[in-house]
Amino acid sequence: MISKMLEYVALDLGSHMAIRVAIKLGGGLITDKGKMKIFNHKAVELVVETLCSVSELGASIVLVHGAGSFGHLLAKKWGIAEGLNIHEEKGQWEAVREIRSDMRELNKLIMGKFSEKGLECSCHPPSDWAKGTGARFSGEISIFERGAGEPIPVTFGDVVDTGDEFEFGILSGDDLMLRLSTELGVTHSIFLIGDSEGVLSGPPGEKDSELITHLDPDTKIKGEHDSNVDVTGGIGLKIERSLEIARVVDEVWIIDGRKPDRVLELLTSGETIGTKILSG
Repeated sequence: MISKMLEYVALDLGSHMAIRVAIKLGGGLITDKGKMKIFNHKAVELVVETLCSVSELGASIVLVHGAGSFGHLLAKKWGIAEGLNIHEEKGQWEAVREIRSDMRELNKLIMGKFSEKGLECSCHPPSDWAKGTGARFSGEISIFERGAGEPIPVTFGDVVDTGDEFEFGILSGDDLMLRLSTELGVTHSIFLIGDSEGVLSGPPGEKDSELITHLDPDTKIKGEHDSNVDVTGGIGLKIERSLEIARVVDEVWIIDGRKPDRVLELLTSGETIGTKILSG
């Protein structure tokens, strides 16, 4: 089945405009968010295998990944998202340094999986080039322009300098996806999550929760995220940023990253199991 998909994608790439994909790997997909620094090797290997196939067919990829347990737990403990607290200053700055180091460690693990498949990536930690948090953070994203044969640019959610009295804050991977998707001329913006087939009508595991196949600004959902772990807004922020992206990009999706072959299916037919985000 996969080989057939690849044939169709190859035909699509050969007969239509070049495909450029911005992909976000959610922290809950690539790590165990409840346990400190537990990397999900198998999940990442499956995603990398799919993305390598897509790249080999000529599609251009820009990759963003979340923090999961390599960032959220320590950030939550020290209130990093709220900025500097003079009563916790020493501990907070130590946590900032540790989170930045841990995120580069996570990034190295992910890029290592690509390297094992013979695909080169280039790492761009936000703490090196971005300032500020939220959707309007500053930073030159031309570094993510990729020519044919060049390494896949990779970035991730990180602790960044804010340039104000807060000193530091968390720049979410979802905010990175907004700018990368809307300013780089991508054809597809895809969020891969680790706990459901897409956006559900209620929390995952709840009896009456069903997959929302098409979501627009008027769609009503009963969503929540684990505030004990997640410090950047969870599924709510993904939906908010996805709706903004959909104003510019036609193909915006939230998909089950545990079944990454659905990315190929999407590129093949324009449809797959998941949630398509519409601008309204």
